[in-house]
Amino acid sequence: MFTRLYEQIAADPINLAAAIITLIVLVAGAAYIVTYPRLFMLGLKNLRRHFLRTALTSAAIGVLAFMITTIWTIIFFIDLITVERSKDLKIIVTYRWSVPSQMPITHADYLNPASSQFLPELVDAQGNKLYGPNDFMTWSFYGGTTDPAKITPDTLILFFVMEPEQIIPMMDDLGDLDPKLVEALKDKPQGCLLGTDKLKALDKKVGERFKLTSINYKGIDLEFEIVGVLPDGRYNASAIMRMDYFNKSFEQYARANNGRAHPLANKRLNLIWLRVGDRDKFDQIGSIVMKSPRFSNFPVKVETASSLVGSFLDAYRDIFLAMKFVIVPGMLVIMALVMANAISITVRERRGEMAVMKVLGYRPNQVFLLIVGEAVFVGAVAGLLAAGATFAFFNLRWGGIPFRIGFFPVFRIPEAALMWGLAIGTLTALAGCLIPAWTARSVKVSEVFSKVA
Repeated sequence: MFTRLYEQIAADPINLAAAIITLIVLVAGAAYIVTYPRLFMLGLKNLRRHFLRTALTSAAIGVLAFMITTIWTIIFFIDLITVERSKDLKIIVTYRWSVPSQMPITHADYLNPASSQFLPELVDAQGNKLYGPNDFMTWSFYGGTTDPAKITPDTLILFFVMEPEQIIPMMDDLGDLDPKLVEALKDKPQGCLLGTDKLKALDKKVGERFKLTSINYKGIDLEFEIVGVLPDGRYNASAIMRMDYFNKSFEQYARANNGRAHPLANKRLNLIWLRVGDRDKFDQIGSIVMKSPRFSNFPVKVETASSLVGSFLDAYRDIFLAMKFVIVPGMLVIMALVMANAISITVRERRGEMAVMKVLGYRPNQVFLLIVGEAVFVGAVAGLLAAGATFAFFNLRWGGIPFRIGFFPVFRIPEAALMWGLAIGTLTALAGCLIPAWTARSVKVSEVFSKVA
């Protein structure tokens, strides 16, 4: 958890800002308690004395913090996958002239470091290959339904068709997958790994079998045995099957049709993934692949994974921009106004109390700090609890926020969201309390007591 938190802070300026604010709040809060212990205890008593208003204000901040956390989780995830990461830069090789990409299966052999047909141009002068077997992956997509008479989202399954040994080193978010699941997939030619949502929709258990009628490879109908379940999260609605089983099904189709190949037999490879060390290596390998005569019959193009995902998400660009620059800032303003209104009411009701405090020797700055301390305490605690509850609820129940966009069925709330909640609550409370706190500081004893008299 702490490793992921550090990576999230280092990778995103918003997370870094939230971490700095969190640190400042903790240090300033500790200093406030140590320096003004009686003022702190008085603030807690005041919050308890006005419990209903405190509870309502906390609830309002909590609801808005919950909404911002869910929205920003999606924005954070999209930003993360559309930004190139130098330590894990991936090339995607696709067919140049069509979407979706459809290539001959032989294209994979030319780029597979373990193949005897590996391009010699991808070997340096010392005889070293420019990338290794753990930096290579192929994808085909096989979709089918368990009920061809009634095709619904519950009966549809989309498979990532790939080699089992490529799952852990190359699949995003599956680096921690239990190796026993990979071995189970290797042991069963018809084996598959299902996401939790698909397992529930099929009402099946590990070890049971099911049949699919293909929707994108007509006539290639397959039977599967469930050998394991993918972890909660990104792949809840997906599945993984073996590439060799997929390839053999085309051979069986040809035998069953008097040697006539399936219409898509030579177009059944969709994507080839290559992981490279840096941008220079990307440019070098990309240039070699693009210029290779081996791909002349089915020309290919190369691009980074981030640019491919970015192109796919272009349709959502305006929505994401509105979420990032209109909705979230608007919510922050609303939270600040809620705090300002609640504290202003409190200050007006407590003018007599402020006057008495000054008579008893409290300085104006101490009155100011009392109001600020109460507001920041409520905002920080409410924001932190709301973000923590959101994190626990969605991640433990669904593996993330169940908001499907393309191949992303859920968006896991990052650990940094706990700092988002605390920072959001603190900043909005501080923004909303400054003017009311200054008003409380400026209360004149003579004016208050003259009205009482």
